[in-house]
Amino acid sequence: MNELFVRVLSGLIMIAVALAAAYEGRDFFALLIAAAATAMLWEWRALSKNWGWRWTVGGFLYCAIPAIALIWIRLIEPDNQFPKLLLWAFIITWTTDIGAYAVGRAIGRHKLAPAISPGKTVEGLIGGMLAAALLGGAWVIDQGLGRSLLVAGPLFALAAQAGDLFESWIKRRAGVKDSGHILPGHGGVLDRLDGLVPVAVLTALAQLVGLT
Repeated sequence: MNELFVRVLSGLIMIAVALAAAYEGRDFFALLIAAAATAMLWEWRALSKNWGWRWTVGGFLYCAIPAIALIWIRLIEPDNQFPKLLLWAFIITWTTDIGAYAVGRAIGRHKLAPAISPGKTVEGLIGGMLAAALLGGAWVIDQGLGRSLLVAGPLFALAAQAGDLFESWIKRRAGVKDSGHILPGHGGVLDRLDGLVPVAVLTALAQLVGLT
C-alpha cells in the first residue's frame, strides 16, 4: 500500500479519535490522554534507557506536563459542548504539521536543521506557520476566542516545529529513525505528538494568564 496513503489514512483516524474523545467528555478524554502519555513514556524509556536517571526524570516530565495541560484545557470548558480552546490547540498543531509537510515537499530548498532532521526546510517551517495562522485565526474569529490567540497562533506553530526538532534530536542521539512502530505511516506515539507537547503547555499557560 502506498506509504503516503497509509500516512494520511492513519492520520485521519487519529484526528477522528482525538475529536471524538474531546467531544465525548472529560473522563473519556482524560483516559485517552493518560494512555497516550504512558505510551510516550514507554518509548522515551526505550530510547534513553542507558542515558542515566536525569533522562528518566526528564522523560516523565516531558510526557506528564503536556498531558496535564491538555486535561486542564478540557476541564475549563463546559462538559456539554465542544471545547473551543482545545480544538484551537489541535488546529495549530495539525495545520503546522500538514502545512510544513506540504510546502516543504513542494518548494522546500533551504534546510532548516540538516544535522538533526535533513527533511525539514525553512520553506516548510514558514508554510506551517502560515497554515496555523490562517486556520487557527479563522477558528478564533468564528468561535469568539481571545484575539491575542491570533498572534499566538504562528508563534505556537514555531514552538510545534521546535518540539518536532527536539524529538528528532532525541532519535538521532539514540540512533533510530522512529520512536516506535505502533502507528502505521507515522512511527511511534512520540513521533506523532512531539509538536503537540509545547503547544499544549503554551495554550494552558495562555489560558492561565487570560489571553484566551
